Amino acid sequence: QVQLVESGGGLAQPGGSLRLSCAASGSFFSITTMGWFRQAPGKQRELVATITRDGSTNSADSVKGRFTISRDNAKNTVYLQMDSLKPEETAVYSCYAHTPTFPFNYWGQGTQVTVSS
Repeated sequence: QVQLVESGGGLAQPGGSLRLSCAASGSFFSITTMGWFRQAPGKQRELVATITRDGSTNSADSVKGRFTISRDNAKNTVYLQMDSLKPEETAVYSCYAHTPTFPFNYWGQGTQVTVSS
């Protein structure tokens, strides 16, 4: 089993920055891909960015050039640096981890990010 705990959400002004962290515990050695998803009120959950154990990244077109995902394997932690935030990016951001064994996917409890002046 893997447990994921997010931190770093909060309020940011438009154009501002926030940094999210997600620490994994439990069977973290089995984790391959980690990442972030977000869900705004009334909308479907969407991918923000993912990163593999060897550092390969993937991100949504809407955040390219503004958000940076990184990972510290020694600390079992994934980060999401969010710059130039937009009000429409207000959402609950959830950490994600994938393992090759059942149940395969794990989720954190989510952290609220609000972008407002």
